Amino acid sequence: MKYLLFIYFILAALQTDAQTKVTKKLASKSNNYGITYSLPKTVLMVNAEVIKTSAKAGPFFRYAEKYLGVKNAVTEDRVSYSLGKLSLENRGIPDPDNTYTVEFKAGTTAPYVYLTDDGRICTINAEYSPPAAAVAAVDSPVSATASAGSSPGFTEELLMAGSVARQAEVAAKQIYRIRESRLNILTGEAENLPPDGEAMKLVMQQLEQQEKALVNLFTGTTDRETSYYDVGLTPYEAVENEVLFRFSDRLGIVDADDLSGAPVYLNLRSLEPPAAPDPEAAKNAKTATKGLAYIVPGRAQAEIYMNRRLLLKEETLVSQFGRLEYLAPAMFEDRKNPVKVYFAPETGSIKQIIQ
Repeated sequence: MKYLLFIYFILAALQTDAQTKVTKKLASKSNNYGITYSLPKTVLMVNAEVIKTSAKAGPFFRYAEKYLGVKNAVTEDRVSYSLGKLSLENRGIPDPDNTYTVEFKAGTTAPYVYLTDDGRICTINAEYSPPAAAVAAVDSPVSATASAGSSPGFTEELLMAGSVARQAEVAAKQIYRIRESRLNILTGEAENLPPDGEAMKLVMQQLEQQEKALVNLFTGTTDRETSYYDVGLTPYEAVENEVLFRFSDRLGIVDADDLSGAPVYLNLRSLEPPAAPDPEAAKNAKTATKGLAYIVPGRAQAEIYMNRRLLLKEETLVSQFGRLEYLAPAMFEDRKNPVKVYFAPETGSIKQIIQ
């Protein structure tokens, strides 16, 4: 089973350089009207969403059902991970074995080429603006942990209570007093009502914060944090039961050789029929290479699964599963109407030709 490289990193590390940069190259006498470019090879990037759940028990969890009627309070501190959505992205990197020079005839109308920073071809005789980089949203954990003495909801009576049982009883009474105060304000039965709507909103927010801090002492807190990981593979042929990474509900994503996690497998197969022998291909190869080379990528189907459960099934384009083709040099010799060619720098294929 042949493939090139595994890449494993946190997606956040990519965001500073996720935007493709391009450079305009002019064909002129100084470079003999020739511009060198590379065709890409495909890197399949699997993006995995990992959700970290951190649960922290409150000091009064044993009394949650007795005083608040809560049956599912957090009873112990724990951290767990779950695997969220997976997505597949096709990325291109320069193929050093497929580097060519496009030669323009002297006197043609200002021929130019746009290349990526790493030399992959984007356009000929056409302006090119790289697509905006998609930045994955990362959820920041919001802690709801309450600690005694850190909130105005903790009264002197609660702080002075001796035993945990007594503290729980006092805290429960305080919760019900807060709820009663809020209800009185909403119904207009409070003795000192806020003077206006903004003041009422502020008072209600403060009461809600105090109640939440006290309730958390019984129910505990649960925080969730979402991270994104990329795993890359450069295939040259079909892949079967390849371990991309392993996943543990205690540790999250771990290395492919770390047996603490369950393996996440990739199957990749070409959807293109085998190419029939072409006796004319060899005969015309010498002439063809004088043209402009591009790739007709092959279609492939990727399947990713874990514990016999299918996580992703998707078709994609793979340059290595495709074939090399050429555009005739005469296409670029029209001085009045220069041909514009748009390429997909990820696959090396032609997206559009404008005469």
